[in-house]
Amino acid sequence: MIFVETVLVAFAMFSALPLPCPEWNGKNMRYALCAFPLIGLACGGLWWGWGSLCAYLSVPHLLRGAGFCLIPVLVTGGIHLDGYADTCDALASHAPSEKKQEILKDPRCGAFAVIRLCSYFAAHLALCTALVPTGQALGAMGLAFVLERALSGLAVTRFPLAKNTGLAHTFATGADRRMASRVLMLECALAGAGMIVVGGVTGLVMAAVALAVFWRYRVEADREFGGLSGDLAGWFLQRCELWMLGALVVCQLLEAKFL
Repeated sequence: MIFVETVLVAFAMFSALPLPCPEWNGKNMRYALCAFPLIGLACGGLWWGWGSLCAYLSVPHLLRGAGFCLIPVLVTGGIHLDGYADTCDALASHAPSEKKQEILKDPRCGAFAVIRLCSYFAAHLALCTALVPTGQALGAMGLAFVLERALSGLAVTRFPLAKNTGLAHTFATGADRRMASRVLMLECALAGAGMIVVGGVTGLVMAAVALAVFWRYRVEADREFGGLSGDLAGWFLQRCELWMLGALVVCQLLEAKFL
């Protein structure tokens, strides 16, 4: 029962899927971060289903790409994009860490957030349209959705926090951080290994890119904000997703050109 509640808490917080939401308590919050990657499985499953449907109906490439682009947004309700936009605003300010923290808390959307979001979706749509939706590619990207969430959860359990309030603090303090960290590292390893098994060299490149973005995330969080926050977690997840998708498409283009 606690396992089911833990999963439902994770889905209630990090997805827009219409699932029942139990009352949060110390027991079902303890390992909620460990269930976070399951939302990636939902995104990957829907990607697979949409790709199969498009192949069956011979859907035009642009429409197929738009579906791939929108599925993660529809599953999550845009919660990570909100953090991405706020963080882009804060980084564009080039202000001290304290001022950046104030910008993160500002509910208004600044010009740089709009510019970066438009740029993000233009790049994401282009990559989704260019993607050749083979079983190998869809499988590797499906596991990529899992890996990025496992890394995001791992960061919450291991990275220093910038403040004692907010979503990241709520989940970090409610978690058994030591055990959750071990479970999330195992999930990272399994997702990364699965990407390599399914995608071969392409999966390996995607996993390596994810680790590079993760390392950059740690550096930027410490240098620019003095630690991690919920908004930064969303910023990392969106960047990691875009870079892994880009790596997948580039590998496909190189394979088509030289193999």
